[in-house]
Amino acid sequence: MSKAYSYYAILIGAVCVYFLVHTALFPQNMLLRNAIIQGALIGFGLAFVSAQIYARLKAKKVNGWITMYGLGRPGNGMFLRAAHAQLFPGPVNTPEEAMYWWTNADGAGHALTGAHEYMLHFPTGGLPPNKAFWSITMGDAANHFVVNPLNRYSVSDRSGLARNTDGSVDIYIQNAIPAGHESNWLPAPAGKFILWLRVYIPGTAILDCGYEVPPVVKVK
Repeated sequence: MSKAYSYYAILIGAVCVYFLVHTALFPQNMLLRNAIIQGALIGFGLAFVSAQIYARLKAKKVNGWITMYGLGRPGNGMFLRAAHAQLFPGPVNTPEEAMYWWTNADGAGHALTGAHEYMLHFPTGGLPPNKAFWSITMGDAANHFVVNPLNRYSVSDRSGLARNTDGSVDIYIQNAIPAGHESNWLPAPAGKFILWLRVYIPGTAILDCGYEVPPVVKVK
């Protein structure tokens, strides 16, 4: 969840508290129109703040990657759907169809930025288990695709990634082309960026919450 949303939640929460206290202390000063307006504002504010809080409670963060289990299931309650929308805007599938993670920070908790060079290391046998495919997509600070000389906006198990001699896979995440590792390069913008991992028809280890995405490590 972005800091901006957190600040909005705090601001709206403070406004709601003000209206509630003002209404309780000075009910005789309220006109009907003001009461309706304040009621609408309080209702909206409480809904927004509740979604923020619930999203924080339901989200799972490991190695800097954030996910939420149970996305897209029919019958999910209002709060759960609102929490989903805070963390994963847009349509989502059921967990059996796809799982999603995102991060805007490295494993040490520092913001991802093109001023540094990063590596995402998948150990031997540690690629996301699936029965379809997985992909990692790059987005800039506004979550837009990043223009780059290779016209490459994501990497996946269909990208022809080169493996190390032990079978592990390194993905180079940086602004400049890594010499000798172009096949495993995920181009980053000059500024801050966000990464999205999607795994389609995920394996049992993911559905059982046993799989952990490796951290993005700053190397320079």
